[in-house]
Amino acid sequence: MPTTDDQKRERLTRWSIVALIWLLSLPSLAFGLPDNLPGNFDGARAYEHVRHLVDLGSRPPASDGIHRAQAYIIAQLQSYGCQVEEHDFHGSTPLGDLAMKNIVVKIPGTSQGIVLYATHYDTVRIPNFVGADDGGSGVGTMLELARLFCARKNSLNVWIVFFDGEEAQGRWTDSASVNWTDTNSTFGSREMAASMALSGDLKRVKAMILADMIGPANLKIKRDTNSTPWLTDLIWATAAQLGYENVFVSEKFPITGDDHLSFIRRGVAGCDLIDFSIPYWHTPQDTLDKIDAQSLAVVGHVLAETLPRLEKKFR
Repeated sequence: MPTTDDQKRERLTRWSIVALIWLLSLPSLAFGLPDNLPGNFDGARAYEHVRHLVDLGSRPPASDGIHRAQAYIIAQLQSYGCQVEEHDFHGSTPLGDLAMKNIVVKIPGTSQGIVLYATHYDTVRIPNFVGADDGGSGVGTMLELARLFCARKNSLNVWIVFFDGEEAQGRWTDSASVNWTDTNSTFGSREMAASMALSGDLKRVKAMILADMIGPANLKIKRDTNSTPWLTDLIWATAAQLGYENVFVSEKFPITGDDHLSFIRRGVAGCDLIDFSIPYWHTPQDTLDKIDAQSLAVVGHVLAETLPRLEKKFR
């Protein structure tokens, strides 16, 4: 039977819709993520940030490397139109008095509450250590999260924080020689928590979510038993709803030293996202080839989706 002009137009419309759906699915197919990626969090962008940091080399506090990292982080945030504050302080360390800097993005909300999304950007002082995962993956993820959050209106005030001085300070020779204590580490988070307590802002913080080592392929983030249970439940429920149960797993693991504890000890709900199963932790093998853009995209997707859930909880 001959095809009428109306039938031709109908077929053309159907094929156009099919083609459009296929094109829109390409970004998610590239990362193996669901089609509802919000915003969109771009794992490739986050990965490029990590690559740039690794190219800078080692980045321990008060080093040339960390000064270059600071300049890069601030420049990227400013390019997104973010309101950036530099909080300079000095840490009394076994190596002496070291100049340190927390970098803070403050995105105004319509309510009084604050949500902190945080990571650290310094690296441990081990020879030839470039910290792609430990010191890089969290930064790449938070920079991309800032690109999304700074471009939209939020109910809660969102602060995105890049901590200096998280790593134990000392001139270590290898991973076995690193001696972590509560007083030679987490300088940036302890400084910020103390400053916020003095200003009164700490009382406004509804949640603090920390992303530390979240870059490897086959990422497995276990539930930290020292994190706040309700916040952990909210994040894991979000991940499950997004289809990431294979990344945010039900197995538990105690994190006894990290930046979230500086806030938890002062009564703030906190949660640490970290994969401690990596064999290259605190070794020169923590290099860019260990970072998977898909893992960064998964964590970024979950972080982006926690915000509306927190806003609903504290409405």
